[in-house]
Amino acid sequence: MVLGISLRCRKKTPDCQAGATILKLALLVDRYLLIVSTFCFFAAIVRTILSLRARTFQPGRFSFLAIGLGFIFQTAFLSIRGHALHRCPLTNLFEVFIFLAWSIALIYMLVGPTYRLSLMGAFTAPLVFLIQTFALAAPIDVRHAMKLSPNPWLEFHASVSIVAYGAFGLASIAGVMYLVQERQLKTHQLHSIFYHLPPLTDLFAAITRLLWLGLALYTLGIVSGFFTGRPLPGVQVVAAIGVWLLYAAILQGRHLRRLAPKRVAALCIAGFGVALTLLWGITFSAQTHSLP
Repeated sequence: MVLGISLRCRKKTPDCQAGATILKLALLVDRYLLIVSTFCFFAAIVRTILSLRARTFQPGRFSFLAIGLGFIFQTAFLSIRGHALHRCPLTNLFEVFIFLAWSIALIYMLVGPTYRLSLMGAFTAPLVFLIQTFALAAPIDVRHAMKLSPNPWLEFHASVSIVAYGAFGLASIAGVMYLVQERQLKTHQLHSIFYHLPPLTDLFAAITRLLWLGLALYTLGIVSGFFTGRPLPGVQVVAAIGVWLLYAAILQGRHLRRLAPKRVAALCIAGFGVALTLLWGITFSAQTHSLP
């Protein structure tokens, strides 16, 4: 369970036992912080559902504050877990999913208010909630023996790549918002949420910006992987290039106007599903090799 001390302390000295006890408590506390964070996102979801049922939906401060509070607890979890492991908390699938949820919340906090996409919180909270609930419920928080010392380049490569996934995730959320509004316009069935959705042109512009942000960060992540001084598994390289080509193709199709905005929005949603599946495979491949 405890990695940093258990690998260093072969002998059961009092100092090592005390250090191991402290780390066990830290890893226990960080999980409670994550549970509180998950409830914050759940509160934002409940508020949205109640407003929709009452047909009085109106994006307000509550959802943004709930997401902001959830983000703070996410950050506290990652900080404690990182200090306990003495490395970036990306050592197993559990930590990867939480880092992804944190990245989605981070980019929403930066992009939502800037581009007047406050309603995006109503769509962001469910995605983050589902990711964190799955991570907490599934038996994936498994400690793996770290055979290698921390590598700054490798940690930078992994963390920047996950933040890029966060941008792709938010692009998929904007895609959902685009399709919801487009369908309501097409069927002439306008709900209260419709009047708070940004114009389709603004949503499409947000999708494009998020895709460019994600692709730029992902490119940086891939390039930095070649400076680690360690050979990367072929499966990881192929999967990473596959994700890059997928989003590059979407942007190219949008630039050449061969893809209609509706198709781009749908591809963002499908693409994120594919990217998540490949992320699972990349993480599994990393765990079968020496981790940072």
